Amino acid sequence: MSDSFDALQYHACPTPGKIQVLPTKPCHTARDLALAYSPGVAEPCKVIAEDEEAVYRYTSKGNLVAVISNGTAVLGLGNIGPSASKPVMEGKGILFKTFADIDVFDIELKCDSIEHFISTVKALAPTFGGINLEDIKSPECFEIEEVLARELDIPVFHDDQHGTAIITAAAMVNALDLAQKKLDKVRVVVSGAGAAAIACMKLLFVMGLREENVLMCDSVGVIYLGREEGMNAQKEEFARQTSLRTLAEAMRGADVFIGLSTKGLVTPEMIQSMADNPIVFAMANPDPEIDYPLAKATREDIILATGRSDYPNQVNNVLGFPYIFRGALDVRAREINTEMKLAAVNALASLAREPVPESVRRAYGNAHFSFGRDYFIPKPFDPRVLYYVAPAVALAAMDTGVARKDISVEDYVLSLKSKQNHGRVILSGYHALAKRRGTKTIALAEGENPRVIKAALMAKEEGIAEPILLGNISNIREQATKLKLNIECLSLLEPAKDSRFSAYIEKYYGYMSRKGVTLSDAKREMQKPNIFANTMLSEGSVDGLICGVDRYYPDMVRPILEIVRLREDVKTAAGLYLVSCGDRVLFFADTSINIDMDSEKLANIAILAAEFAKSMDIVPRVAMLSYSNFGSVRHPSATLVRRAKELVQKIAPELEIDGEMQADTAVVEDILTENYPFCALRSSANVLIFPDMQSGNIAYKLLQHLGGARVVGPVILGLRAPAYVMQRHASVDEIFNMITVAAAQAVLANNHLVGV
Repeated sequence: MSDSFDALQYHACPTPGKIQVLPTKPCHTARDLALAYSPGVAEPCKVIAEDEEAVYRYTSKGNLVAVISNGTAVLGLGNIGPSASKPVMEGKGILFKTFADIDVFDIELKCDSIEHFISTVKALAPTFGGINLEDIKSPECFEIEEVLARELDIPVFHDDQHGTAIITAAAMVNALDLAQKKLDKVRVVVSGAGAAAIACMKLLFVMGLREENVLMCDSVGVIYLGREEGMNAQKEEFARQTSLRTLAEAMRGADVFIGLSTKGLVTPEMIQSMADNPIVFAMANPDPEIDYPLAKATREDIILATGRSDYPNQVNNVLGFPYIFRGALDVRAREINTEMKLAAVNALASLAREPVPESVRRAYGNAHFSFGRDYFIPKPFDPRVLYYVAPAVALAAMDTGVARKDISVEDYVLSLKSKQNHGRVILSGYHALAKRRGTKTIALAEGENPRVIKAALMAKEEGIAEPILLGNISNIREQATKLKLNIECLSLLEPAKDSRFSAYIEKYYGYMSRKGVTLSDAKREMQKPNIFANTMLSEGSVDGLICGVDRYYPDMVRPILEIVRLREDVKTAAGLYLVSCGDRVLFFADTSINIDMDSEKLANIAILAAEFAKSMDIVPRVAMLSYSNFGSVRHPSATLVRRAKELVQKIAPELEIDGEMQADTAVVEDILTENYPFCALRSSANVLIFPDMQSGNIAYKLLQHLGGARVVGPVILGLRAPAYVMQRHASVDEIFNMITVAAAQAVLANNHLVGV
């Protein structure tokens, strides 16, 4: 099957095109219709008529960008017209939504003049929070953007100019560092004199590149003072006094080559003629000015970037426009100014120097990335770009007075991180609690695991906890070195070398001597980081414990129950998952502890799960789940659930609980109110107690992997201190989320657990 066929099938099936409009509010009932349209819609209309800024509160304007083109300069295709450009504009819409959650209307204009184009966009502007101009030929694009940016009070951004310039500049900052050269000293040759090339140079001039050190070439040759052929006003700005006339002549001794022209213009001889450590950005698409493997083979010291995704150092506009608009929209900026562009440049350059997360490596076939000649610009699928670039742009907008809305940058970063690690949304209250009330010490038993090390650094940097990594200290340091992580801020602990080792052996022997454990067994077991960490928690030396990332769940749970043990008022532990479905947060229990169930256990689990919900400031409404609705089936399994509900009502009469009931009855309010008006639940349940572990475990995993639910857990309920066992495949974000839970639960406990 050819690539061409695949591409056509992708765009045609199962539905033509790549984007659609989806409602954000329900419209299923007569009341919904009355609110969405007549007569209810009149209310926001009247408010906006009085205060135009209210349009941001009552409509989608603040998150809506127009991607507008006339199809006169479509990348790699040229002047193909508005209709043929539509797939590209739809593609731009996908990127906005995927990478920055920004909605897009793509608009293809058939305008017969610059004035017609400008007047049309101005007439459309009230609909949008920002305008992204795309694929408009030079030099018309310059005037179009300049006029629209000046006369509209929303951000106007021509991505072919400024998007390319921003990513190129960020890559240049790091490439110059690798080459040990200074921007104000290097000699630069540019191939291409269109919108992108001119914008790149103008931004680099602002950053310190000297104008007299730049030679620009087009299809005719070097742009020099006095040249008449193929000139325009934009090119005149780059005309230099020089005797050089060809690209090959210009490149001799040059430090930097920037190509935004066509394939095959650069030969190996041209690369060989450049200065030491030549920086070559061959960015023509789809084929660069010189083939990547050929360029690498020509010079060992070359620092090379292209516009292609199949080679290192791709200069890709998707690193810029979604996040620049995200930051601009979120402060309701009137424009995207130079300071905002420079903020994006610096954020991207800085991010490329940071250790690359596991999720990025997985997205690129488990490739290894570290700052250097083969990696000096972030990858498009690096989720951190969102919360590096958007806050930097937003802050620059506020600092330069073009923002209409001030925000807390710290809170904004957290909200953006939540878009990448959805568990943060669920745990936002816990996150704030852990930071506000002082950090707690959390022991991480698998301290040599790369994911654990990264999660520990995240928790430390965000002020969530004081993590302690347990394991062989040399191995931990070696692993951190491989990952290029600085772990000097973290505490490291090797059990056998710790001063408490002998005392903890005696403690552990005291717990386990009547369970078949000898003193020599206790000494051997105490060398295991998870056993040592459990003893630390039991003795009050730490406030919480995370383990299980590379061990089997049952093997990790057993020591917790034996050493940390249950609270005195609790008869059985239970496993709980926080499950986020759309805008609903549900608590599922038991999902991981009790295989065999009876009414007493089930009642205890319901009370513990409701207690956990309360700790998150959520009023629990507990449903005891079954395949039966309120006695509709006479079977021992249904009776067990009904009996558990009755026990809970005796123990905790204030708790809103009912059952036995089917899952749809519990979560669909209409079913509940229309068919069971006697039910004690005043609205749909948020705490779901499953009749056995099998059903609970199956339910959350199906929702997670087929229903798109976001989950956090498992949380072990009923312990004397927070100790949690992760799933073996847990990601860095999932480990971080559980550190957050442990730290917040330790704060809520309000004291240390001492002296078991």
